[in-house]
Amino acid sequence: MKKRIAILGSTGSIGTQTLDVIANHPERFEVVALAAGRNIDLILEQIRTFCPRVVSVADASAASELKSRIGDEVQIEHGERGLIQVAAHSGADMLVTAIVGSRGLAPTLAAIEAGVAIGLANKETLISAGHLIMEAAKRRAVPIIPIDSEHSAIFQCLNGENPAQVKRIILTASGGAFRDKQRSELARVTVEEALRHPNWSMGAKITIDSATMVNKGLEVIEAHWLFGLDYDRIEVVIHPESIIHSMVEYADTSIIAQLGNPDMRVPIQYALTYPERIAGPYRPLDLVRAGALHFRPMDTDRYPSVSMAYDAGRCGGTMPTVFSAANEVAVERFLQRDIEFLQIEDVIASVMEQHQVTPHPGLEEILAADHWARDMARRMFRP
Repeated sequence: MKKRIAILGSTGSIGTQTLDVIANHPERFEVVALAAGRNIDLILEQIRTFCPRVVSVADASAASELKSRIGDEVQIEHGERGLIQVAAHSGADMLVTAIVGSRGLAPTLAAIEAGVAIGLANKETLISAGHLIMEAAKRRAVPIIPIDSEHSAIFQCLNGENPAQVKRIILTASGGAFRDKQRSELARVTVEEALRHPNWSMGAKITIDSATMVNKGLEVIEAHWLFGLDYDRIEVVIHPESIIHSMVEYADTSIIAQLGNPDMRVPIQYALTYPERIAGPYRPLDLVRAGALHFRPMDTDRYPSVSMAYDAGRCGGTMPTVFSAANEVAVERFLQRDIEFLQIEDVIASVMEQHQVTPHPGLEEILAADHWARDMARRMFRP
């Protein structure tokens, strides 16, 4: 039988690459539900190509436009209710959470409660509510398979090994668009410069997060929840080539690494086919041609957001939620040219300093902290 797939964020970078993987293997996969934003032209193309049963868009206006152009061919929903209907679709075997930001939290929990396996590309879900997500997944016996290249690499390196013998995990980081610039050079960098990632093709938010290294900080917190390791056993190294996607060191000092060319379709396909591996139209890695791989330590003076992420993770409670939400707003403001590049970090630090942490938060407390952090981040550095 074909595996039935639902996707949150189908018109974004991960969503479109997921559909590309599915299109390459029509004998294996069927698309049953899609959630997108306001890109009506692209979602129409996806409907005609993949014939989902349910489609959700951003709001009532987008839903009305889509209905006027597609008719009654498909059930059309919108807003948060629509996200949850797509996520918990009764016909889905797996939900790929490719939506950006904390909007993925409620639908991911709904999918888990419905017994739908999770292909996780929305790291903010675990940042904000890792304890709730992992507890629900354990209770419902729902697998969570990471799609981020780094966490997919770790997942693969742990496969078949004894978790008790893991010494540490090592997340690799490209260094982003400004990895060869001194911090003093970053004061006046432009949006266009920040969006030029040297290795990967990603959405705007993730690309900016890579430039600030917030993305790596978020991945540290995500790794803590996915793999059950404390923060002292999660390290980050700069690896400019992005060939080694991450590594695991074991008690005997052996290090197992996962290597490959930078292509998000490979970890996406692995999540969709796990535990199988199948062929795909991907360029194989030629180590001779690569020539050399380089590494350098993470410089937290150069990238203070990584230290902020470790602090937020160790603090726990609602602090990781605040770290993630403040960053989302700060990135939006930078992309709108409302603040400078280095002020992204200033916004995050200021919001974290003013937050009163709630330990062991429930969903409502997490959502309240998220709302508070966003409101505070919008007010920072206004004239």
